[in-house]
Amino acid sequence: MHGKKSLTHEGGGDSQTLANMIRYTITKYGADPAKIFSTGSSSGCMMTNVMMATYPDIISAASCYSGVAAGCLAGSPGASPATADPACAAGRVVKTGAEWAAQVRAMYPGWNGTYPRLATWHGHADTFVSYLNLQEQIKEWSTLLDVAYVKNVTATPQTGYTQMVFGDGTKFVAYSAEGVGHTVPVHPQEDLKWFGIV
Repeated sequence: MHGKKSLTHEGGGDSQTLANMIRYTITKYGADPAKIFSTGSSSGCMMTNVMMATYPDIISAASCYSGVAAGCLAGSPGASPATADPACAAGRVVKTGAEWAAQVRAMYPGWNGTYPRLATWHGHADTFVSYLNLQEQIKEWSTLLDVAYVKNVTATPQTGYTQMVFGDGTKFVAYSAEGVGHTVPVHPQEDLKWFGIV
């Protein structure tokens, strides 16, 4: 999630290892390549963002909880809480949407297609991975997916949660959870709906 290898398409890092596992599953078990989804919480959300950035040709859609924008940890000495540059988790890595998008495009410069659909969740009371990181993810993915903020939908999917809709709501949505810390509880039914499975 932090090294040059993992932040580069076919760079030989952890992201390529995951991509190779997905390719093996498609070949070995006949998985539908149009239905490859990524999800995760905390560091899993961070890696989901990286997979979307480095392998948009494999990942169709993603949902993640309490993470950071792809590239936020770039150059950090490590990715674990003990070794990561604390500036990222603290929400001090701040860029414009254009700057985030340029960083992501540099991870796979040969990619000319669309990026995966994303639903991202963050707790307003998160003190471990700052809530400020939600805004950075929003800037990154709304730019890459070319969708603008349209509206807030309160009490969605439950009381205390606000859904932020971008464009027509089919490419990118973000959820803010009032009073929720690290991490936002996983909402599997919402994820399955987002992925088009139910």
